[in-house]
Amino acid sequence: MTLSIIKARVIDPATRFDQIVDIHISQGNIAAIGEAPAGFKADTILDASGLIASPGLVDLNVSLREPGYTRKGTVESETQAAAAGGTTSLCCSPFTRPVLDTTAVTELILDRAQMAGKARVFPIGALTKGLAGEQLAELVTLQNAGCVAFTNGLAPMAGMRTLRRALEYAATFNLKVIFTSQDADLAEGGLAHEGPTASFLGLAGIPEAAETIALAQNLLLVEQSGVRAHFSQLTSARGVEMIAEAQARGLPVTADVALYQLFLTDEQLEGFSSFYHVQPPLRTERDRQALREAVKHGVVQAIASHHQPHEEDAKLAPFAATEPGISGAELLLPLALKLVEEGLADLPTILTRLTSGPASVLDLPAGKLSVGAPADIVLFSLEERTIVGQPWLSRGRNTPFMGIELPGKVRHTLVAGKTVYQA
Repeated sequence: MTLSIIKARVIDPATRFDQIVDIHISQGNIAAIGEAPAGFKADTILDASGLIASPGLVDLNVSLREPGYTRKGTVESETQAAAAGGTTSLCCSPFTRPVLDTTAVTELILDRAQMAGKARVFPIGALTKGLAGEQLAELVTLQNAGCVAFTNGLAPMAGMRTLRRALEYAATFNLKVIFTSQDADLAEGGLAHEGPTASFLGLAGIPEAAETIALAQNLLLVEQSGVRAHFSQLTSARGVEMIAEAQARGLPVTADVALYQLFLTDEQLEGFSSFYHVQPPLRTERDRQALREAVKHGVVQAIASHHQPHEEDAKLAPFAATEPGISGAELLLPLALKLVEEGLADLPTILTRLTSGPASVLDLPAGKLSVGAPADIVLFSLEERTIVGQPWLSRGRNTPFMGIELPGKVRHTLVAGKTVYQA
């Protein structure tokens, strides 16, 4: 099958290419950008006048919920939601039941993703068996099965010695480790950022030090072990300063931020809405502004949805009894375009944090538009608007953005030249 996308404004952040040209696709790959190759004849022509064509988005953290939590979401439903948000490649977290710490679970997820055919799925394996923080999972075996990195998330390790040995082992085999830095002891029982808002509401607080102390320890162990490290879900101004300092010293570490952290602060908790219950927590306006600046200047290489869909009942209890997380995979592009509209950075810069930036973090074969590359493309309009929830494809409707209007609209998402979402 051959396809020509004509008259689109093509933006490839990886090469800073930005022109109105045609894209020609053959056998799932990009055959040419600009003039069609000799003898090329398109079976289908897609007129993209007025639309922007960019690499499909790369989302570094999506909870697909399958296996084990299909009441919250499935591989099919959540990859479809991701495609609606312009995502063509995503990394799924290991927080399934059973935990993603065996080849059987890895292969199940990959098989279900291939059957759904909505997005390329790259599993992130558990660093320790059962995420218990004691025994290492079979990391090399998991890598061979398809895992691209390993994490324990917010699940604590048994101790610093165990973590050190895990990092040294990962470094030996050149494996990537993802940290979500939060000291479990300091954060225990916490529901919100420790500050005036939490005090006023009577909510147990999680201090900034829970992130920064754990981050300092993690950075020192990374430096000593030489492991390839990525820091996920930064929340604090001091945290991004520490990452910037480490990068300035030459430590090859990368970072991402949850997209909702760039818009929300702990002040939103004043209505006790469980839609704002997330872990790590929303922090202050100062922290939010620092995270934005880190995105703008490239200290943070990737913006991720950190999509965590829940069934309705999970958010109906009193705040302290609800499950944390926001469903946001299908808002990745519209919310990011809000950053452009607010003047944080230009469109190519924000697209970099959504495409080539996250792809480079985990060395994924994605995030670029070049001849011979897979035709994973999102076509979107800057003139139209997105009304959140119209439609809504994720099984989890747990988002505080429901019903609001956002800039831009995803018109088509293509994976290997095949349309997987069309508005």
